[in-house]
Amino acid sequence: MSIRVEKQDEITIVTIDRLEARNAVNPEMADALFRAFVDFDRDESQKVAILTGVTGAFSAGFDLKAAATGDLGANWYAEHDLDAGFDGKDDRPRKGPMGPTRLTLTKPVIGAISGPAVAGGMELALWCDVRVMERSAYMGVYCRRWGVPLIDGGTVRLPRIVGHGRAMDLILTGRKVDADECLAIGLANRLCDHGKALESALEFARELTRFPQGCMNADRASAIRQWSLDIEPALVGEWKSADVFNKEGVAGAARFSAGKGRGGDFGEI
Repeated sequence: MSIRVEKQDEITIVTIDRLEARNAVNPEMADALFRAFVDFDRDESQKVAILTGVTGAFSAGFDLKAAATGDLGANWYAEHDLDAGFDGKDDRPRKGPMGPTRLTLTKPVIGAISGPAVAGGMELALWCDVRVMERSAYMGVYCRRWGVPLIDGGTVRLPRIVGHGRAMDLILTGRKVDADECLAIGLANRLCDHGKALESALEFARELTRFPQGCMNADRASAIRQWSLDIEPALVGEWKSADVFNKEGVAGAARFSAGKGRGGDFGEI
């Protein structure tokens, strides 16, 4: 079992390394994934994270061999029980069965997907803000075959990403969704060649680290929060980002006035 964490400048890379089990996640690995992303969110030197698996698999989901023993026990269920409520944020972080799937981070995470991202592995991918997929990769609610429900946000995030009708197709059938279809319906944001998921995700992440972070993360947070709100309170919440303008926007406007970024150029910002 291995969850590897490394840092490249301002980017944290979290890698699931258990290829012999198609990167299936057992309880110990879920805990390590959870801790890795809590640490990332608290580290002010880090701007973007990448979640990936060793080349050949993103994750086949929760380790069914661990579940089949019947040894998860009452403590495991109690640990993940949400009846008492939670806010998902750093002051009261709660672990999902797959690890970080109940966290609402303050900074973006990119999923770099190679091979299968199925069952709970698909739920991990849906938790990410955006997803880069190799053209040979695929997703699917493969746990449909075994009577294992989606309990890591799959029934919540999938309809929000692809729409209710498409989500019901994938949830009910459990069918394989190849990379081209993932791109067409919004499950994937970018496709890349086989073996290039991490490289492409790093390129994506470097794009994001170049921007004023307060503004980018304020817009990201507003887009996440608006799902539970009517239009009026959502707009009120969005307006709170105006505070960031004083910190970053005025300086950015001055750079534009000095001649930077004209004609949509992103080169010197």
